[in-house]
Amino acid sequence: MLYYSLMRTGLVRLGRGVIVLGCFVFSSVLPGAESNSPAQAKQAKPFSYFHDEVPEVPWSIYVCKIERGNDLFEFYTTLGKGSTIGMAAVSEQVKRLPASIGQPIAAVNGDFFTREEPYEGDPRDLQIRGGELVSAPTGHSCFWIDAHGEPQMTNVQSRFRLTLPDKSSLPFELNAERGKGDLVLYTQAIGVSTRTSGGIEYVLTNADTNWLPLQIGKRYNVKVSEVRNGGDSRVPENTILLSIGPKLQDRFKGIGPGTALSIATETFPDLTGSITAIGGGPALVRNGKSMSWPGVQPRHPRAALGWNKEYYFLMEVDGRQAKSTGMTLTELSEYMAKLGCETALNLDGGGSATMWVLGSVMNNPSEGQERPAANALVVLKKERKKEGADSTGNQANGSSDASGK
Repeated sequence: MLYYSLMRTGLVRLGRGVIVLGCFVFSSVLPGAESNSPAQAKQAKPFSYFHDEVPEVPWSIYVCKIERGNDLFEFYTTLGKGSTIGMAAVSEQVKRLPASIGQPIAAVNGDFFTREEPYEGDPRDLQIRGGELVSAPTGHSCFWIDAHGEPQMTNVQSRFRLTLPDKSSLPFELNAERGKGDLVLYTQAIGVSTRTSGGIEYVLTNADTNWLPLQIGKRYNVKVSEVRNGGDSRVPENTILLSIGPKLQDRFKGIGPGTALSIATETFPDLTGSITAIGGGPALVRNGKSMSWPGVQPRHPRAALGWNKEYYFLMEVDGRQAKSTGMTLTELSEYMAKLGCETALNLDGGGSATMWVLGSVMNNPSEGQERPAANALVVLKKERKKEGADSTGNQANGSSDASGK
């Protein structure tokens, strides 16, 4: 049996104050947050944060609630090294975001990832960052915002294909480790070079100088501009690089500078038009129904994302500590359903589980400090346009708080 203080008493006990569930006002210790006055508690806020403590288990839970349909808020994904794959604490990743994209107000760690060099920080599954396709799907549950601005969650399958001059095609990976029998496409998101060893690598160009960054659901006609041997090639600006493992080299005989190739970044389901996506899994809630897993399950720190027709929820629960044991996946799915989520997705947990709100890490990471992660899911507050803005697009400054009012 699970214990929920929010369901049992209607109150959420805060480590940093007390709020009434349903009112969703900021805890008074948050930078720029609003105090918990009766007048302010009469209406729900477009963005809010609360800390739920359940001492009977015990659990220490951190939740952000974001109004859907509010055009001041949008999701964005980060990379560990800013514009390239790598590792960094969530708070550091948020600091690297350019001011031009908006004000970050909340973030949680994102997908599972590779821990081994030289591809440390490579996301396990799909990632799209501001429209840039960074990592390929590998079949796990993913979250994305579709071309109509609607959130989606399901398992995403890669249909990434390279078509050769003889019309045959081969599947390829993206910005990942390349084995001897693999075909991998590298963009500048990989960093300075491909980090490969051996094989042949083709520098690919396109007649359109604005063809990059790579996008999901596209077909690109490219040409080989240069052939390199030995691996670990630099990725020149405005190009992508195709790396062929030694076992596949016979398929590429006769292909050299000037050869025309075709690349498709298609998926099932079709994600064409998506500019934000991140991997995770497993799915926790579908159609308002919590998932369950048989057998004995361990409790760990967890992070999750969920939503219903009105709100998104970012959630983190501490674990491996005397004051918070963590949750099983079943407990996590039930908690997200109790929050009101109709859909919810598990994100990477354990030592990576981090909740950042308005400049501060709110939770207590299990290792005593933030552990570097590969990516994060961030909520941005966009700048509000000035009333009667002229044709030059002059805009007013965004409000100083994160209320969206």
